[in-house]
Amino acid sequence: MTTPHVVVVGSGVIGLSSALELARSGKRVTVIADRKPAETVSAVAAAIWEPYDAFPRDAVLQWSLDALATFTELAADPATGVHLREGVSVQREPGKKAWWAGGVVEARPARPEELPDGAVSGEVCTVPVIVMPVYLEWLMRSCEANGVLFEWRTLATLEEVGHGSSPIVVAAGLRAGELVAGEQLVPVRGQIVRLANPGLTRWYIDEDNAGGCTYIIPRVDDVICGGTNEPGVADSVPDPAVAEAILARARRLEPRLADAEVLADVVGFRPGRESVRLDATEHSGRLVVHCYGHGGAGVTTSWGAARDVVRLVDGTPIQISHNSNFSRSAT
Repeated sequence: MTTPHVVVVGSGVIGLSSALELARSGKRVTVIADRKPAETVSAVAAAIWEPYDAFPRDAVLQWSLDALATFTELAADPATGVHLREGVSVQREPGKKAWWAGGVVEARPARPEELPDGAVSGEVCTVPVIVMPVYLEWLMRSCEANGVLFEWRTLATLEEVGHGSSPIVVAAGLRAGELVAGEQLVPVRGQIVRLANPGLTRWYIDEDNAGGCTYIIPRVDDVICGGTNEPGVADSVPDPAVAEAILARARRLEPRLADAEVLADVVGFRPGRESVRLDATEHSGRLVVHCYGHGGAGVTTSWGAARDVVRLVDGTPIQISHNSNFSRSAT
């Protein structure tokens, strides 16, 4: 019996995770991409486990909790670049809490001394923080160890994929908008500042900061401070004024960053979509599985989404709820 073959288009975190899960399920897999993983937007992700700016929320939470369990296991292996870090999701409105916190084991209310000035409450929990250059290299090596092949070339259309009638998984982020007719993906510009780590381990996420969404993500040797969320803005040049504003907010949250060396100002583009697309269609007689539009939660949802990709390739229906309580309008 011939081993089934699948083509994955895209080499970011969603593409590589899907390729690895497909290979582990017994399939021959070829990844086609126009850039190496280190050149994708995944490489500049913060990246902390948080289901941020992706919809529908109930489906995103399901994928995210699946990925949380996997990342927690991976943290035991230093080669993965995954680390478990305790931190605080800051709340500045009475009665508000992180919508996803109920799914995180051992999440607890923050004590007053753990909160920054102006915060009324918060949730303390331990979640994965991922050093993306290390993690993407680990993913790539894991794919290769499981027989995944790579073709580094640019596709203008899905017709150029080749490989006969093999199913195609489109996991190309923003590029899916060019490859799939009628798709509506929007670049969401995010700017961050990378600092030398003065010894921090605790992260902060302060989405309702008066100056704009603020986060501090200590990794190992560096700290990622952010950020911005600008739909439809395609300028790839870091704005010095924005960088200064990010630093000012971050230093108010964590004064120990005051003298930390600035290593880089970085801009990346999240793949924005009204909701994540994860479904199967037919194109020119071939099965096409669509997996893109994860917004700011590509890393966070990656393993859960990848496992649903395998189900769709295998012809197994998946359930993606669009509960109105978790819609984009319910933010």
